[in-house]
Amino acid sequence: MTPDLSKITAEILTRASSVERLVVAIAGPPAAGKSTLALQLADTLRATSSVSIVAQDGFHFDNAILEARDQKPIKGAPQTFDVDGFAQLLSRLKHQREPVAVPVFDRKLDLSRHCASLVSPDDRIVLVEGNYLLSDEAPWDQLDQFFDFSLLLQVPIDTLRERLVQRWLDHKHTMAEALERANGNDIPNAEYVIARSTNADMIVSHYGGA
Repeated sequence: MTPDLSKITAEILTRASSVERLVVAIAGPPAAGKSTLALQLADTLRATSSVSIVAQDGFHFDNAILEARDQKPIKGAPQTFDVDGFAQLLSRLKHQREPVAVPVFDRKLDLSRHCASLVSPDDRIVLVEGNYLLSDEAPWDQLDQFFDFSLLLQVPIDTLRERLVQRWLDHKHTMAEALERANGNDIPNAEYVIARSTNADMIVSHYGGA
């Protein structure tokens, strides 16, 4: 494990030892490496505990809703998510000990699949990853109450831009289209996350995930 992973894993296991379920927020800008970190942590933690991953992306509004609101071009911005629905799910994960169904965003289909995954009552650690988990602005600021431990990934904006352009190139966009998508929507969202995220328990700098 890298020093970051080793340190984070040790802290999570220490905190999990004294609670029935530990809910961990993994926040950061788009392309900071949140999903990669969540997967790597889950793989490591599963040696000693049962773990589930829940992603904020499952709460994207459907494209039909975004089109009706003229928000499709800014899909992924803070206002294009069902934050209240996300908060209700986090409350269930925090307090409920029955199986909890969660939505999963399908990138190929560009939509959320309802009840696509289950968090088991035996999952003692739930890793929640998303851009706006630590935002200090309403309605996102209601989420903080559900997290027992929080991580904030910090990556230089130029590195984020390179990763975001490459992400769109990997989705078969032209270079011009990739630059437009990255600079027109992704980078403003990244700047919002950098400016508005607060109260992280641990900062993870220059994380290598994409």
